[in-house]
Amino acid sequence: MGKFTRFSQKQRTVLCWWMEGSGWETRDAIICDGAVRSGKTICMSLSFVAWSLYRFQGRSFAICGKTIASLRRNVIVPLVENLTALGFACREKVSAHYLEISYEGRTNRYYLFGGKDESSASLVQGVTLAGVLFDEVALMPRSFVEQALARCSVEGSTFWFNCNPEHPQHWFYREWICKAEEKNALYLHFTMEDNPSLSPRMRRRYQSLYSGNFYDRFVLGRWTAPQGLIYPMFDPSLHVVEEIPPCGRYYISCDYGTVNPTSMGLWGEREGIWYRIQEYYHDSRATGIQKTDEEHYGALCQLAEGYEITAVIVDPSAASFIQCIHRHGAFTVIPAQNQVLDGIRRVGDALKEGRLRFSSRCQDTLREFSLYRWDEKAHRDQPVKENDHAMDEIRYLVMTVMEDSKPPLLAFSVGREPGAKGGDGSGFQRRYETAWDLRNS
Repeated sequence: MGKFTRFSQKQRTVLCWWMEGSGWETRDAIICDGAVRSGKTICMSLSFVAWSLYRFQGRSFAICGKTIASLRRNVIVPLVENLTALGFACREKVSAHYLEISYEGRTNRYYLFGGKDESSASLVQGVTLAGVLFDEVALMPRSFVEQALARCSVEGSTFWFNCNPEHPQHWFYREWICKAEEKNALYLHFTMEDNPSLSPRMRRRYQSLYSGNFYDRFVLGRWTAPQGLIYPMFDPSLHVVEEIPPCGRYYISCDYGTVNPTSMGLWGEREGIWYRIQEYYHDSRATGIQKTDEEHYGALCQLAEGYEITAVIVDPSAASFIQCIHRHGAFTVIPAQNQVLDGIRRVGDALKEGRLRFSSRCQDTLREFSLYRWDEKAHRDQPVKENDHAMDEIRYLVMTVMEDSKPPLLAFSVGREPGAKGGDGSGFQRRYETAWDLRNS
C-alpha cells in the first residue's frame, strides 16, 4: 500500500466531490488532466470505488484503460492493495476481467475493459452500467469512450475521466475539457505540485528529463501541438475566417480513400486569395461505415450544391472514383499534380503569403494542421502518413490550379513532314503545334 501522509487540496476535491455539501455533488462527470506523477490516478480510483459503494448496491461499473494489461498494472494492482488495507474486500476474476468489491454489506461488480482501437467499442456493448472510469482517456478511440458512456443508463450514474495531455485538436480536449461546463463536469487541472508525496528532488528530476513539447505536456500539463509540424506558419488568427466573400470561380479538391479517410474541400478564389468554404470528411475507421464510390459522389454533389464548379481535382491514383465522376458527366475532372515535397513547399509559401484562408467550419482541416508532421524516424524528408488527408487535397489544389504556384506550362507536339530542308539539314521541316495547359484556359 502507498503511504498517505496528507493530500493536496485538489486530491481532497477528487476524493470528496460527490459527497453532499461539497458544492459539486450534482455534477455528471469529473475530469482530471495534467502533468505526469501529479497524483490523479490513485485518488480518482479510490474515490470512484468509495462513491459507487456509497450510492449503489449490486450494480455494475466499468474501469477502462488503453489495454487490460496496462490497466491492471497502473490502476487495479495499487487500487486493490490500498482498498484491502482500508478494510474493503476485493475479489478479482482474472479470466472474466472483473472485480467484486465489498464494504459494510454492499457489493458491486467492476468490469475491466481495454480501449486500444476502434474495434474495442464492441466489447462494452450490451452491459448496463452505473458509472465508468477511464484511465488515460486521451489514448482511447472516441467510439469506444462514447459506447461506454452510452451504457451508463442507471439513474445517478456518473463519468470519471483522467489523462495526460495530448494535442489541442484532440477530440477529448475539444468535446469535454473545452465544454466541461456545458457537459456539467467538474474539471481539475493537476501539476506535480498537487502531489505532496513527490519530493522537490523528484520534481526537479522529472523537469530535467523533458524539453520543448514534451516538457509542456508532461511537466506543465499543457495540451500542445507535437514537434516537427510541417506547417508551423499556419496561424488560426490569420488563416481562419468566419465569413467568406463572394468568389469568381470555384473548385473542389479530393483525396479519396476506402479504408483511409476521404477528404474533399470546396474552394473559391477572390483577388488571388483562395478560400476553403466548406468540407466533407469521412473516416470509415471512426464511423464503422465504409462508403461506396456512389455514396462519396453524392457527398461531392452536396458539397457543390449552389456553386458553379470549374473542375474537381482528384488524386490520380483514385481511378475508380474518377471514373464514377466521369460516368455521371456533371463535373470536369483534373488529375492532381502529386509531387509531395514540392507541394508542401508551395502550400507553405501560400500560407506565408496569405493566399490561403479557411472557414472555421472546416474543423477536420484545422485539426490536421495541428498534427501533420515530419517523420523523424525516416532517413529522408517525408511526412508521417496519418492526419494527412485534408493536407493532401489542399496540396492538390495549390499544385494544380493556383496561379503563380507553378511555372507556366507550354507543351509542344513535334511533327515531321517532307519539304524543304530544315536548318539541321535533316531534309525535314519541323512543324510545331502549341497547346496550352487546361489550367491556363
